[in-house]
Amino acid sequence: MGRPREADPSPSASTITVAVAGLANLGVALAKIVGALISGSAAMVSEAAHSLADTITEVLLFIAIRRGRRPPDEAHPFGHGRETYLWALLAALATFAAGAGVSVFEGVSKLHGGAETGDPLVSFIVLAAAFVIEAVSLLRGLAQLRGNARRWNLRPLDYLRVMTDTPLKAVTFEDIAALVGLVFAATGLALSQATGSATWDGVASILIGLLLATTAFVLVRANSELLIGRTAPPEVNRLLRNELELLPEVLSVPVLLTTVLGPERFMVAAKVEFADGLTADDIEQVADEAERRLVAVFPGIEMVFLDPTRSQVDRTTGSGTEPGR
Repeated sequence: MGRPREADPSPSASTITVAVAGLANLGVALAKIVGALISGSAAMVSEAAHSLADTITEVLLFIAIRRGRRPPDEAHPFGHGRETYLWALLAALATFAAGAGVSVFEGVSKLHGGAETGDPLVSFIVLAAAFVIEAVSLLRGLAQLRGNARRWNLRPLDYLRVMTDTPLKAVTFEDIAALVGLVFAATGLALSQATGSATWDGVASILIGLLLATTAFVLVRANSELLIGRTAPPEVNRLLRNELELLPEVLSVPVLLTTVLGPERFMVAAKVEFADGLTADDIEQVADEAERRLVAVFPGIEMVFLDPTRSQVDRTTGSGTEPGR
């Protein structure tokens, strides 16, 4: 017994988080471009490419959220939630191509060219301002992440590992990578000025590229798994099973399956052994109550399908029976 729920047309928290991150990255990218032109630093060029890649990523993530929130239709009875992961996958690939590729290329060119860097003062100012802006964006993402973790009764780190809201995951990972990249760039610039060698600047640029490549790989893998289809986190599955078994009319739940329909959206299907003597109307009422309870505990559940079944061992004769027979 399941029924799809209409997608909420109001802006989600993830939409706001992505929009904030996108505007921040665009402003930071323009400032870094100015700093790179003045200083001639490969690390600054890499950081500018990093922020531009992140800006493109946020645009793709915004598209991902909007298209994934379209309501179900005749051709897509389970909605369009998984399309979110397609666009988020493209966003991760953009981070790899536009960010990591340019950064590594600039770093290698700097190592081979050996040109001296210009005045780094503007670059340091830009990096400091960018650090503050990226930190504010990260705090916004972490606040949403902690709220979602409480909603699903998970610790924030556990939620980050298994979360299905990949736009939020992308923003969080990219903001962390941005802060680490800024530290790399500042360190490379400082060492280049202290030693008079552009080598450190090139090394910093390459490290930024490798950091972006690692971030992109993690996000590509996460979105690929969800695009193919993945179950809810094991912790959630256990809580769902326990919630069903708390119903007085339910003896056991031999099989419980969940699948991700989109960010924070799940479908539940279970074989349920009901108590003896229940009529069809009784079972229907219990199933409705079960769905109400599951949705109350986990608002992201959009569909619940319960299949009445017998236990593997018949309680009257003790003979073996197959579920569903």
